[in-house]
Amino acid sequence: MMGAKELLQQGQLDQALETLQQSIRNAPSDTKLRVFLFQLLCVMGAWERALSQLQVAGDMDSLNLPMAQTYREAIRCELFRQEVFSGDKTPLIFGDPPEWTAFLVEALKHSGKGEHSQAESLRNQAFELAPTTPGTIDGQAFEWIADADSRLGPMIEAIVNGRYYWIPMQRLKKVTMEAPEDLRDMVWTPAQLTFENEGEAVALIPSRYPGTENASEPALKLSHKTEWQTPAEGVYLGLGQRMLATDQDDYPLLNVREIEFQSATDSETE
Repeated sequence: MMGAKELLQQGQLDQALETLQQSIRNAPSDTKLRVFLFQLLCVMGAWERALSQLQVAGDMDSLNLPMAQTYREAIRCELFRQEVFSGDKTPLIFGDPPEWTAFLVEALKHSGKGEHSQAESLRNQAFELAPTTPGTIDGQAFEWIADADSRLGPMIEAIVNGRYYWIPMQRLKKVTMEAPEDLRDMVWTPAQLTFENEGEAVALIPSRYPGTENASEPALKLSHKTEWQTPAEGVYLGLGQRMLATDQDDYPLLNVREIEFQSATDSETE
């Protein structure tokens, strides 16, 4: 009989969950199994159950407490994020919001209601006002970079200090991302952000587009692929793994290790 990890590798999420729960019934004090379960529940979007397993893992072994604190906040941010993309909540903009961000936020409210033509009009205004952000991605130069999802464009979603933010790319100097190691990295990518003012922050960048946890295809939930919905001409809404687009190529988020941005002051000194 296959174990939970083997079932997971084959994309059989429900069977993996059932097998893992049976393993925990057989060994209820095994904290590694509890951590595995919390991660699998996050992939499946069972947020409340994931929170309870995280609590148990922290209570059973104090070594798990930092992880429990970090991902408890991440799950709460994920729930808030759902409301942002449904148009019911407004995302926090990190730092002083540039003028164009207001159009992008307003567009999202229309998008959440299915009003895609109004949303696209507002997004176009935002993108016309937003500065291009030249730089390099894993050493490859670009003139501009954006999230491939129309709702985000030159904006990065990130969880910083337990809060969900939208960060304008023009505010960043460098983003360094860790290579995925654990199942939870398919949901949130650990990152180090360096801002234009040289300030730094540890962050989690959502690896998947919102709503992916409700997708029927396991490969999407596991961030193994990306699919695009096109509710209107020129509008691309992602499911599965996040993709970054430049004037040169498209980049799956989990393959990217470092993005460096060339600031306006850098350009002036060249």
